[in-house]
Amino acid sequence: MPICTTCTSFTPHLYTVYQSAYNLRLEQCSKCQSFADPYVEHDSLTLLLDLILLKRGVYRHLLYNRGTEPRRAGEAKEDPSPTSTSGAPHASLRHRNRERERWLLVLRLGSALVALDAFIRWSHLNPDLPSTTPPSPWTKETMSSVVRVLLGCCAETLAFHTGVILACSIVLSLVSRVQSLRYQGPPPSSDIRREFRFSLIPLTLFYSSLTKLFLLFLLTIWRPTPTSPSSPSAEWWPAAFPLSSSSDNHKTSVPLALIAALKKVLDEDRIDREREWVIRNVLGGMSAGFGLRVVLDIHPLFTSLIILAGWRLKTGVAHCVSAWVAGGGDGDGDGGRVFREAWRAYSIP
Repeated sequence: MPICTTCTSFTPHLYTVYQSAYNLRLEQCSKCQSFADPYVEHDSLTLLLDLILLKRGVYRHLLYNRGTEPRRAGEAKEDPSPTSTSGAPHASLRHRNRERERWLLVLRLGSALVALDAFIRWSHLNPDLPSTTPPSPWTKETMSSVVRVLLGCCAETLAFHTGVILACSIVLSLVSRVQSLRYQGPPPSSDIRREFRFSLIPLTLFYSSLTKLFLLFLLTIWRPTPTSPSSPSAEWWPAAFPLSSSSDNHKTSVPLALIAALKKVLDEDRIDREREWVIRNVLGGMSAGFGLRVVLDIHPLFTSLIILAGWRLKTGVAHCVSAWVAGGGDGDGDGGRVFREAWRAYSIP
């Protein structure tokens, strides 16, 4: 049954259709008196932008209300109570169909986002092609590298989602037991908790990754120009402040050390690497935790623990597959070691 995107209460219908599909009227929530789901009238671009901006309403619309049948003009309103037995066989059939469609959506959306993540990682880990590259860059070695990165991303994504689902089941079971002891019986649960299905977890994680992947894809398209010792960007530091001095004066050695440290912090390549790390690590984890908070309806501390559990399992899988993704004999040299370290650094939610 659909829910109100504002107060998460059950609502029998989201909108009423009159003579045509474009002639409709949004229904009001009987509890908070606001429109049950304003996103019914929004296009896909608006939904995508609100997903990137991490708005709760669009999560509730996509996870619970997308594909809900409208009420036709002249039909009687149904009982919004979840304990209502009217139309129970049809409701059970609708639940099974929606669950099957949800898992199919997880496969389609997951395949597209994992492929995008693999392209982003491959672009960052292989920024330059050899100078002897033929006119077509899609050589056998390049395709082999792309396939290894794609399979590595698939393994890590599967591990992360598996860890999160297992952690969710454990946390929800513990929370339910604690609440049962507190209330001396079945604990009261919200409408959104009663509509919880495990298929919502991977779908929520994929929706939450859109923010991270969008920003990383922009960094992939507009990559900064690598600096070299002779480039102007490397010579931005004034010559009046040399980074080394033959003087033994202690008073001048301290400012020189501070200047050297400041230049290291403000190095353009370092800032670019840290920007990518923050987007993938911090923003990716926060987005995943926010999405789970919407679905599970529990304290943010529990969602943080769930994300950390999935993160830990994913890191372990990344450590196992990093040598294989680095590829053959290259995985044993210095270049392979750097590649493995960079791969593990990118292996974040």
